[in-house]
Amino acid sequence: MRQLPRQTDPNVLVGFETSDDAGVYLLDEKTALVQTVDFFTPIVDDPRTFGEIAAANSVSDIYAMGGRPISALSLVGFPEKGDPEILGQILQGGLAKMMEARCTVIGGHSVRNEDVLFGYSVTGVIHPKRVWKNVGARTGDTLLFTKPLGTGVISTALKNEKASTDSINAAIRSMSTLNQAAAEALHEIEAQEKWQGAIHAVTDVTGFGLLGHAREMALGNPEKGIAPVSMEIDHSAFAYLPGALQAARDGHLPGGLRNNREFVGECVEFAAGVGQEFRDLLFDPQTSGGLLVAIHPEAADEVLEAMERHGVAGRRVGRAVSKRVPMLSVK
Repeated sequence: MRQLPRQTDPNVLVGFETSDDAGVYLLDEKTALVQTVDFFTPIVDDPRTFGEIAAANSVSDIYAMGGRPISALSLVGFPEKGDPEILGQILQGGLAKMMEARCTVIGGHSVRNEDVLFGYSVTGVIHPKRVWKNVGARTGDTLLFTKPLGTGVISTALKNEKASTDSINAAIRSMSTLNQAAAEALHEIEAQEKWQGAIHAVTDVTGFGLLGHAREMALGNPEKGIAPVSMEIDHSAFAYLPGALQAARDGHLPGGLRNNREFVGECVEFAAGVGQEFRDLLFDPQTSGGLLVAIHPEAADEVLEAMERHGVAGRRVGRAVSKRVPMLSVK
């Protein structure tokens, strides 16, 4: 994307020049559009559940930017000789989850494809001065995270027929849970005069894994005056899905995990006491993962309390520190 010519539309508040979760386009002084798109192949056996997860994953970027989803277009790839009933169940699951998000599906597009593909293009609205970007973390910020880790290794164990029913069900619950409640808790705190501007960066953790997305957050944007930082991360502070640690120990590592480790590994230093299974899970690609938040440290307690009121088990998982090498340190 960096090889494409730079666009000059002044209404583009967030474009593809950065690695942000969604694009933001200004309509007027009080309203901007947030737009994103995502689709993938099935990661669970039940078609309706797959539809729900795909929808939750697609709409997550809108919440990560601080927006409110309003409409969606479905994207479908389905084999020519596939069972239409299966496709119907996928669409029903996706629609049910979009209705839960109060996001209206207004159409879509389908193609014949050897593999099943499903997801959505989602549009949301946001106040142009209240956009949460994935950069902006400041030295001293507290890092919060809102979901357990491990969906990638459990999905891989499922493909290898080695995942337990408990771990599969826990992963499905996590992947099909909207990030709506977590975002609402953040909005609740941000609305307080004393905490306006306290949320410095937000991203949802998906395919690049926790450490990949933390790296993006730490890089900053020097062209926009956002200085890079480093991050100290506590591996023991995270929740891990039931069975995830064992799946990692047993070597059920998705290809994306290895890619993430190769791409981000040089930016990370692990303390000697961090076991290999924990290292793997911090690189594990997540589907519909939680929100990673960099926030003013004095606001962290109130945010966690607000998340608890909204039914979200948020956790402190680290802090931002002044820039150093390596960029990420895990203890």
